This record gives sequence, structure tokens and C-alpha cells, in this order.
Amino acid sequence: MTRQAKTWLVIGAVFVALLVARGMIGQGLGRVYVKRTDVTVTLPDAAAVNSAAAGASSASASASTSASTTAVSAQATAPSITSTSLASGTTMSWQEWKQVPPLEFIAAQKENPAQTEITLSWPRTIGLWLAAFFTLAIFSFLYADNPFYKIAESLVVGVSAAYWGVIGFWDTLVPKMFGALTPGLVKSLVQPSLIAPEMLQQISMVFALILGVMMLWRLLPRGGWISAWPLAFIVGVTAGLKIVSHVESDLMAQAAATMKPLIVSVTDASGATNIWDSWWASVANVLLVTGVICCLAYFFFSVEHKGVVGGAARVGIWYLMITFGAAFGFTVMGRIALLAARVEFLFDDWLWLIDPNHLRGL
Repeated sequence: MTRQAKTWLVIGAVFVALLVARGMIGQGLGRVYVKRTDVTVTLPDAAAVNSAAAGASSASASASTSASTTAVSAQATAPSITSTSLASGTTMSWQEWKQVPPLEFIAAQKENPAQTEITLSWPRTIGLWLAAFFTLAIFSFLYADNPFYKIAESLVVGVSAAYWGVIGFWDTLVPKMFGALTPGLVKSLVQPSLIAPEMLQQISMVFALILGVMMLWRLLPRGGWISAWPLAFIVGVTAGLKIVSHVESDLMAQAAATMKPLIVSVTDASGATNIWDSWWASVANVLLVTGVICCLAYFFFSVEHKGVVGGAARVGIWYLMITFGAAFGFTVMGRIALLAARVEFLFDDWLWLIDPNHLRGL
């Protein structure tokens, strides 16, 4: 047995011992409780609805000859229609299971130890423990690469690929491609709200299907060069479409946002000029315009960075470093927030060592 295997064996033994000790202390750990709710819905029968609609139409037709007769008929037939639809309708019943805090389960057990309305949910409890295991398996990479991390990594990649594959099939292929090529079959089987495609859409989907088949040619032992044609088409079309949006959002919009007055006058509700707010708004616009010009000077390599251009370029470096530092800090804080959420999950939902929301009455 290697040294690393011995280390992992010791870590695993200590971890299991701590889990067993935690499970035997206090309320235990890692359980999910659910509350059963019985739901009953009565749906009116289609025949009763049709007969009610026919009766309403006949009553409206007779209203043109005699208003008093219509009023009496409506008063006599309206209750009978409701009772008929309820009597001949279909009753559907099912049970819904809603997760409840352990404190509610403890209160229900104290009131009636034989109650079955709030029970332990084994599927959700197993899911909780699996989530804790995979979280620790990912964290184990901080020590060294190990089989637990590889299992969690492979599972995340596999589940994600399978999920997005199913989403892509049902949200893209079925409504757009199959819906355009075989609209009647798709509308009758999976999507009754499908809108009949136009001839141009059907032709474009045939073209897309041909490109998709050519893309799959890469999987065959020969003729892999065929897949280069649809790949080139996708890259070219995507570049052509994206360059317009990027020019509008990254170039034109930012250029327009930079063209601001250097002196700003801010007025309050009474119409008087607020000196303090006007001063800060003017400073902000001056810093913005100066930063843009200095950053452009730094990336302007046709002139040697000496004199005024060199000074502007050095100021641009400061702007760039501040921007990169702020972006990096924002990214780190986002990752720290994710780490804090996972640590809270382990200590709160799994180990029951903390109870910030007072759900267990610790």
C-alpha cells in the first residue's frame, strides 16, 4: 500500500468516526421530512359541458321571442346544469409531498406519536447525503488528485451532457426541425400547439438537416473532410451575425456613452443648482473621458510612447490595472459566495451543527 493510499485510509476512517459520533449526539444529522397533502379535483364531463352550452344557446335563441320566458328558463335550468356537470364529472385525487423543517416534525410527533402526515423522506435524504458526498469529493482535490474527485467530475460532466442533450432534442430538434419537416406528426403526438410552418422554413430545415448529417461524418472512419463544410458554414454565419451586435453594443454604445459633457449641472426639485452633486458628476465625466483617451493611447502603437503620448499611456496602464483588479475581485467574491453556500449546506443541512434559520430548534 502506497503512502498516499494510507493517508486516504486514515482520513476516511477519521471522517467516518466523526460522522458516527455526530449521529449519536443530539438530534442526529442529515434528514429530510415531508408533509403529505391530499388533493382532490372534480373535472366536468365533456358531454355535460357541451349539453350546457347547447342549452345556453337555445335559451338565448328563445330570448328573442319572449324576455320573461327566458328569465324563468334561466332560473330553472342554471342549477340543474351545475349539478349535472358535477355529477357526471371525473374526480381526480393525488398526494403532494412538501418539504417541512424538522421542527415541524418534532412538534407533530409530540402531539401524536402515531401520526403519518409528516414522515421521513428517504429519497430526499439520500439525495442530501449524495450532495454532501460529491461536495466533499470536489473539495478533496485541494489535497491531491484522487478517485473520489474523478468520480464527481465524471458524474457532473456526464449528467450535464445528458441534460443539455435532452433539452436540445425537445426544445430545438422536435419543435423546429421535426416540426418543420413533419408538422402533422409532431402536432398530433408531442406538440398540439405547433404552428404550421411556411415553405421557406421547411426548405431551410432541410438544408440544416443536410448540414447536420455532414457534421456527423466526422465519426466515420473515412470522409472526415466532409464535416469541415458545415463547420465552416456555422463559423462564418455566426461571425457575420455576431459582428453586427458586437459593433452596436461594444463599439457604438460605448463610444456614445463616452461622449459626455465635462461640466455637469445638477438641479434639485426646486430647480436650484446643487453645487456638490454637480461637482461630483463633472469629476466622474472627466475621469471617464480621460480614462478612455489614455487607454486608447496605450494601445496606439503607431507612435512611440514618449512625451505626451507616453504619459497618457502610463495613465492608461493605471486605468487598466484598476479595471482588471476590480474584475478579478468581483470574480473572487463570486467564488467565495459559492464556497460559503456549500459550507453552509454542509454545516446546516447535512451535519446540523448550525441552525441560522431556527428550523430545528437547536
